Amino acid sequence: MSLALTAEAQLTAPGSNAVRYTSFSSNPEIRDQVFIFCNESGTRKGNLTAALPAGTPASDFSWFAWDKITKSFSIPVKNDPGLVSSSLSNLDEGGYRVLITGGIDTSFTAWIFLDKPYASASLKNRTCEYVALNGEAAIDTFYYSNPVTGVSVRLPNRVKFLWSSNPSSIIPFPDLEIDPQTFVPPLVDVTYMIQVTDSFGCRSQASFDYESIHVKADFSVDPDKGEAPLEVAFTDKSIRGSVYKWEFGDGKDSISELKDPAPHIYYIPGEYKVKLTVESDRHCIDSMIFEKIVVDKSELDIPNVFTPNEDGLNDRFMVLKKSLKFISVEVFSRSGKMVYNFTGEGEALRNWEGWDGKVNNTSADASPGVYFYIIRATGWDDVVYNSKEQRGFVYLYR
Repeated sequence: MSLALTAEAQLTAPGSNAVRYTSFSSNPEIRDQVFIFCNESGTRKGNLTAALPAGTPASDFSWFAWDKITKSFSIPVKNDPGLVSSSLSNLDEGGYRVLITGGIDTSFTAWIFLDKPYASASLKNRTCEYVALNGEAAIDTFYYSNPVTGVSVRLPNRVKFLWSSNPSSIIPFPDLEIDPQTFVPPLVDVTYMIQVTDSFGCRSQASFDYESIHVKADFSVDPDKGEAPLEVAFTDKSIRGSVYKWEFGDGKDSISELKDPAPHIYYIPGEYKVKLTVESDRHCIDSMIFEKIVVDKSELDIPNVFTPNEDGLNDRFMVLKKSLKFISVEVFSRSGKMVYNFTGEGEALRNWEGWDGKVNNTSADASPGVYFYIIRATGWDDVVYNSKEQRGFVYLYR
């Protein structure tokens, strides 16, 4: 990095990470270089190189270090006679001056600082509900001196920090709170990290491994709606659950303490909330509510025509139904002769496929024409279907 230049020569600090300039209110004309070397390893040293421009005759280079006691550049470091460039390496922090004489006469002054911000990360506290982190961040303080007055001046420097984790998890205000606290604790083991950066771009990082103790209740529902009786399967997806309590929402005694409960049957039409509460072996507790399982109200809708011609379309006299507990169907010819009847509930009702147009379940086809039906039914919501609306005529076409 080449920062200090004159018409005859230049001073550089190869490998430095940042450069600043001295500033003295009493001597504003003095603008010496300040070279920053990031020293994350703690073993880095500084270096300086003074060089003449091309074509300039060889000169003598005399290097001196700043003496804090005498407050002057009075400590001899190195002499290089008859060269076009001269370097210092393995330098400690401090001020350095090179006098160039012979081919040209000039001098340069520079300050070297080895910068290592400090970072520390640890667990401050944790409960079932939150994780509190403990961070520390500090930066080095550097002073250069006025070569005329010997007065020390502090080099401006600021600290910034940033918390993160791997895998990523929520950390509120990760660059504002040095000791952040999250009430959304990680459900998996993570590594928490803090990175500290100063004004010169030098960094330091610290981390620690965190073992999660937290619990989360979670489950899926299949199906979440349908006609009664509705059989619903619940699949546990909880994290770190050990003790379980399922509340199915259709009665105070409708509970299960199994991790994987048997499918639950809802008989009465309506809407139900399901709550799962889980507890870990460390007694952390969480719960989840599934807001709405919908069991359809009972319905009965009767068609007025069917065509049992085996074309796969409307081949059966079949009522459209939902959530029925019981049904009775009787069909009569115009002469009053019964040609079909069905009574069923439970499995028989669920498997009922309607009247196929045969006379009393024989192979004989009922003649095309008008037939009279009487239907009686009861819904799981105790609605009774037994009025004139359930008595009427159906037309059979072939």
